[in-house]
Amino acid sequence: MEKEVSKTTSVFVNHAAIAWHESRRKWIGDKSQKSKTMAKDPIISWSTTYDELLSTNEPFSEPIPLPEMVDFLVDIWHDEGLFD
Repeated sequence: MEKEVSKTTSVFVNHAAIAWHESRRKWIGDKSQKSKTMAKDPIISWSTTYDELLSTNEPFSEPIPLPEMVDFLVDIWHDEGLFD
């Protein structure tokens, strides 16, 4: 009588990668819902200084998009000679 050998095949699931992609989706939002034709006014005024941003603990009136914040910081760093 032959014994049946049962083989259990396990499939690797990268839970950390799944959680990362889920967090990223929340961060960037659903791009299909955003209109690319209408440009939105920036939240940070062109005259805002770095010190003005740091001088208050008040939250912004609305979330600042990451690209806008990066542009703001790069401009400040250029002005201060910290970014080439």
